[in-house]
Amino acid sequence: MPDTAPPQESVGGDPSGRPVGHAGARVDVAERSAWSTGAGGAVIALLFVLVAVAGAILLFMEAEASGVDALGFLGALCVGAAVLLLSGLAVISPGQTRVVQLFGRYVGTVRRTGLVLTIPLTTRKNVSVRVRNFETNELKVNDADGNPINIAAIVVWQVADTATATFAVEDYADFVRVQSESALRHVAMSHPYDHADDGETSLRGATDVISAEIAAEVAARVVIAGIEVIEARISNLAYAPEIAQAMLQRQQAGAIIAARERIVEGAVSMVEGALGRLEADGIVQLDDERRAAMVSNLLVVLCGESRATPVVNAGSLYA
Repeated sequence: MPDTAPPQESVGGDPSGRPVGHAGARVDVAERSAWSTGAGGAVIALLFVLVAVAGAILLFMEAEASGVDALGFLGALCVGAAVLLLSGLAVISPGQTRVVQLFGRYVGTVRRTGLVLTIPLTTRKNVSVRVRNFETNELKVNDADGNPINIAAIVVWQVADTATATFAVEDYADFVRVQSESALRHVAMSHPYDHADDGETSLRGATDVISAEIAAEVAARVVIAGIEVIEARISNLAYAPEIAQAMLQRQQAGAIIAARERIVEGAVSMVEGALGRLEADGIVQLDDERRAAMVSNLLVVLCGESRATPVVNAGSLYA
């Protein structure tokens, strides 16, 4: 049961798994179950403690009255046995575990809940396996196009391996927070904020894909600490204030162009339908010049931003 062993994998470092620039070794310990009994065994142990304490009191009183030292020694043994059993009792709430160590050596993890009895004379550290979440700090990074953006994410995680989380890193909660921000920064720098090329994913246009990529990136970084990432979602995404106004104008210009293209497309379709209907019903016959004039007038009316003022022609069309 070695406490340390050479690393087997590395995230963002040397592919061989060795720490970059260092010949050290990681703490390699996996979770296993520690010996424990349920509420039945714990209650029996508690009753034995009460009986031992009561017997010790009677033995001490009898030893003091009779002067027999052996009775006092038996009373001391009863007290020792009671203390030994009491040191093995623990109350564990749902969603909590106890990492058990015996003289500094990892023995195992108790995942039972309620009143339990485990190995006496051990130290036990409480490790929560409940689902947790936190929001990263708002990071200012450059996207793939070099534009500064502000981005933040919410990461949902829980402890999967209590032994690795306790012994592999100094503070697993802080480790998750720092690695999550590092992963978020890396993903944000790998994609453009908007206007992605064909086959490229943008941060604003494919939030589900980006969120899945962030979750995978964070999970790969925190697996060394025995942490499991359940979900990651972008909570804030915007251009940095210094370029926000310029990018807003760019987006507005793009929206205006798209709207104009839609209007022109609809107007051309309407003009084509109107001319075809007039000619099909034999209402009017137009030469090329008059057709061009009518098309021009109709497009001006349909595409213009202001209301058109009609002019009534009382004379001949060709005057």
